[in-house]
Amino acid sequence: MNASVKLIEKVLPSTVNIHARVPQDHLSAQILGAERMGSGALIDPNGYILTVSYVVIGAESLQVTLLDNTQYEAEIAASDFTSGLAALKIPGKGLPHLPLQSSAELHSGDEVFMVASVAEEGRRVNGGGIISLGPFDAYWEYCLDRAIITTAMNPGLGGGPIFDMVGRMVGVVSLNLNEVGKFSLAIPVEYFTEHKDELLRYGRRASRPSRAWLGMYSYTFRDRIVVAGLLPGGPGEKAGLKSGDVILEIDGQEILDRRQLYNQLWSRRAGETVSFRVFRNNSVRTIQVVSGNVEEFFT
Repeated sequence: MNASVKLIEKVLPSTVNIHARVPQDHLSAQILGAERMGSGALIDPNGYILTVSYVVIGAESLQVTLLDNTQYEAEIAASDFTSGLAALKIPGKGLPHLPLQSSAELHSGDEVFMVASVAEEGRRVNGGGIISLGPFDAYWEYCLDRAIITTAMNPGLGGGPIFDMVGRMVGVVSLNLNEVGKFSLAIPVEYFTEHKDELLRYGRRASRPSRAWLGMYSYTFRDRIVVAGLLPGGPGEKAGLKSGDVILEIDGQEILDRRQLYNQLWSRRAGETVSFRVFRNNSVRTIQVVSGNVEEFFT
């Protein structure tokens, strides 16, 4: 890793550990657990912290620990299910904080480094190069038009900052990608900065139209999308979609890849009925799914 010790020492005080406690009966607890730990970064002297939403979704209590072991009770200031980012707020003024920089200035091959918490007082650092700044889609109805994918592997808990080589925070580390090689995915900070005022005012992207959501997990197999699983109680399960269903069409549009599936699904608003043609048990059938709203489901 080529980041200097001086540069690392400069950014470390703005990194935090997050401890979230979630009610056992919250719908996210069955997927993510009722007690979660994560990383985060102070981005404002008045106590705003940027992290990933999966660490804090559904939390009834949040404890943030700074590098010097000072602890604060935090609250969720904003959550953006589309980007996967969340902002927390702790009391205080004049807190150490990081400069934010759009990923638009990054290029493939640029070096970056990341900082992650491993416990309340521990931090780990890792570095690597950027291999992609293009679109990214995942199996849980998630897609970014721009994502940072790097060879720097996350050395600790998710939600920590990723930096350019002058110490500007360019993204939030989300998860490790181990399907082909070993890489990390980071969400560019502009998903927050470009909508900061709206997110902090309403706690969400209030101006963005809702989009259809199924509670479905999927994977690609031979140029088709296969249902890998369904969230219990979600719209897809309620409508009768099954694991193993091969999705042929949505609303009459042939589906050949996952990004196309999401774009077609998200052309509909939450609450609208979406028509699926699927292949199951050597036959083709049509299933009408009344879509849901992911924000309302997990609130």
